[in-house]
Amino acid sequence: MIRLLFACSFLLTSLFAKAQLTDVPVFVSGQEGHKSYRIPGIIGLPNGELLAFAEGRVHGAADFGDVNIVMKRSTDNGKTWQPLQTVVDYDTLQAGNAAPVVDLTDPAYPKGRIFLFYNTGNAHEYEVRKGNGLREVWYVTSVDNGKSWSSPVNITTQVHRPNMPKANPAYAFKEDWRSYANTPGHALQFSEGKYKGRIFVAANHSAGPPKQNFEDYAAHGFYTDDHGKTFRLSETVPETGSNEATAAPLTGGRLMLNARNQQGDVRARIVSISSDGGATWDTTYFDHQLPDPVNEGSLLRIGTGKGKAILAFSNAADPQRRDNLTLRLSYDEGKTWPRQYLIAKSPDNEQDYAAYSDLVKVGKDKIGILYEKNGYRQIVFTVVPVALKVKK
Repeated sequence: MIRLLFACSFLLTSLFAKAQLTDVPVFVSGQEGHKSYRIPGIIGLPNGELLAFAEGRVHGAADFGDVNIVMKRSTDNGKTWQPLQTVVDYDTLQAGNAAPVVDLTDPAYPKGRIFLFYNTGNAHEYEVRKGNGLREVWYVTSVDNGKSWSSPVNITTQVHRPNMPKANPAYAFKEDWRSYANTPGHALQFSEGKYKGRIFVAANHSAGPPKQNFEDYAAHGFYTDDHGKTFRLSETVPETGSNEATAAPLTGGRLMLNARNQQGDVRARIVSISSDGGATWDTTYFDHQLPDPVNEGSLLRIGTGKGKAILAFSNAADPQRRDNLTLRLSYDEGKTWPRQYLIAKSPDNEQDYAAYSDLVKVGKDKIGILYEKNGYRQIVFTVVPVALKVKK
């Protein structure tokens, strides 16, 4: 037993050291025109290139202010990254929560078309929650692998329910949603089954005036079945305080949504399962196998084994602080998470050492992780070899 424990400890330590050695800075605070970079998102393209996205915060680290959506490209699996490209600049206001995905099923674009969903805002989040500002939902597309982008399309009235007729008569909804945010991280597309082609974006909103313990927050999703022409909202997740969310398709047209618990009373991830492609939720529960300090997480389907989706999940797996960034694998569609890889851990238990992350599959059996490190001073990329088969 002692030898077994030592072997497991050695394996985790080796993986941790390997990940540290391969960390590549992608966005560095104070460089390339922005004082701070936050909220990573990443996708792989059909040609093998990687696109990394972030919020470029011009004047400081605050969530609200002059915030751009910026991007970098890698043509060598993340070993090097090209210079920064600004994708969305909303003047002196906020553009953020980038949720990229590649549409691979539209016959009009046989080489694929990138969708980049994002939010804009004209006030700080708490002011928006009080009804003193507006968050909107947009997307841009690219048909040349992100070299150029379309004009923005505003889909707020389709996927948001703000009751603000004075701001815009089209925003007169009974629900009175206020704060609104995509994911953060990548969106997804169903590649098989009844809902093949559906693009789904995990999201969250607040409803009505601010409540104690963030009870006004709830997660939801929105989706399109016609390549961005129209959108529909999912049901709201029936768990008070569910917030930033990520999602992955399962088998048989099912979908898993994994959300942050903003209330913080249970330091674990909130999981919702849908049997109709993310339109409604069959069951919602806390997954205590996934500890969380009230932070973001990333969920990605990376393969199929024995008729079940193989999932990868990353988050700061410390219930008290943003640290101990861990990658976990599930071979049974999220029922259990038997394999884990330690990606980054502060030697001094530093708060905010490793925070937000996003996942991308790199090659046959490697997972790339784009994550915030060193107290938000860097967003770095590392690649971890993973086991896609269950050992008997």
